[in-house]
Amino acid sequence: MKFPIKALLVASGISILSAASALAAEFNFKLHHFLGATSPSQTETIEPWVKAVEAASNGRVKIEIFPSMSLGGRPPELVGQARDGVVDIVWTVNGYTPGVFPRTEVFELPFVHTNNPGATNLAMAELFDAELREEYKGLEVMFLHVHGGNGLHTVDTPVYEPADVAGLKIRTPSRTGAWTIEALGASAAAMPVPALPQALATKAVDAAFVPWEIIPALKLQQQTQYQIEGANKTRFGTLVFQMSMNGERWNGLPDDIKQAFLDASGTEWLTKLGQVWTETDDKGIAMAVEAGNTHIMLDQAQTDAFETALKPVIDRWVDEANGAGIDGADLLEKAQAAIAKYAQ
Repeated sequence: MKFPIKALLVASGISILSAASALAAEFNFKLHHFLGATSPSQTETIEPWVKAVEAASNGRVKIEIFPSMSLGGRPPELVGQARDGVVDIVWTVNGYTPGVFPRTEVFELPFVHTNNPGATNLAMAELFDAELREEYKGLEVMFLHVHGGNGLHTVDTPVYEPADVAGLKIRTPSRTGAWTIEALGASAAAMPVPALPQALATKAVDAAFVPWEIIPALKLQQQTQYQIEGANKTRFGTLVFQMSMNGERWNGLPDDIKQAFLDASGTEWLTKLGQVWTETDDKGIAMAVEAGNTHIMLDQAQTDAFETALKPVIDRWVDEANGAGIDGADLLEKAQAAIAKYAQ
């Protein structure tokens, strides 16, 4: 096959410019994550943050993004890759490494996080240094955030009350999600989100707890018929994500470069991120409805019934935290108070 000389020259020029850009930067980083390059998580979260860091550094920082685990390994290994310095920065789900971040789990619990990702983002930031930091040894957390919350997607089962969920096999990526499923009389199937479409297509699972925003990326409107959430967009818990750098790499950076990362990761960004994930959620559910799916929004009495059914999940987390030497009740109270403050 012959290629036009002009096209080859253009392609060569782009390669040279990219290489020159990387060489021109004083500080180069590899950022590894598990979703695709066209997913909203990359285009609406990771890429804007990268550009903000690079701009704040006046071009001294260059961050190269490696999506879809393209540097090797599986999603549960991302935290270890960052801690061990295999990569510089990771964006990942805390729940992929169960039990490693027990304090932060409080923000994942059903009816602790309800429907406001921006408020939960800011609450985690407020409590980070005093309550959460110690479980991130070996890492320097750039920021923590949540998605809009776990909506329930079912293949062919409409859900209006907890009893409707009993007996289903439901995908979850986290142990708090598994506790939620078990409390509803269903069985949990743990898997990273990229594996979900095949699991639904082969009936390995009957349903999944994921946000609406992932519907377009995974084409879930083709694999499910019902999308269920509580009154006022109340969700059944959420997931915590982290953007973290290898601790040694962070410690070796000069203060002005550290400040570039901090400037791009502050409260303004966390508030915007909450808005972004809410907007992408709205787009996702609109796509499902347009495809003919049924969007079930429970009324308040139905939502209250789920809250009653899921209270044992919160009690279980408190007991687990106490067993690990954490004052679970105190941290729960602080998390709820901080979320309520920022939700106003």
